[in-house]
Amino acid sequence: MEELILKQKHEDMMLYGYSCLRQFPKSEKHTLSAEIRQSMYEIDKHIIRAQKRYFKKTTLQDLDIEIAHLRTKVRLAKDLEFLPFNKYENWEKMIVELGRMVGGWLKKLPAGS
Repeated sequence: MEELILKQKHEDMMLYGYSCLRQFPKSEKHTLSAEIRQSMYEIDKHIIRAQKRYFKKTTLQDLDIEIAHLRTKVRLAKDLEFLPFNKYENWEKMIVELGRMVGGWLKKLPAGS
């Protein structure tokens, strides 16, 4: 059940992220913007893998790493002023929530998973 909530939260974050990426300067559409999109797709793949695998720990750790990587890219977009602070703040909250959910899922795993 928690996996379904995580998947939905990620889809909501992607929709919001796409609306933010639309306002990036034209010069960044195929660089930082594309890397952020790719990172969001990778997170989606890791969520699906974690739902399907019996042993989830390494997949969830990979998911956690990719979420941290996305946070770094979004922060860079804010620092480069491609993203207004209020949009950055909202997007960051969504990313942090995903990270917390993944951390909680990792803690719930039985030892040796």
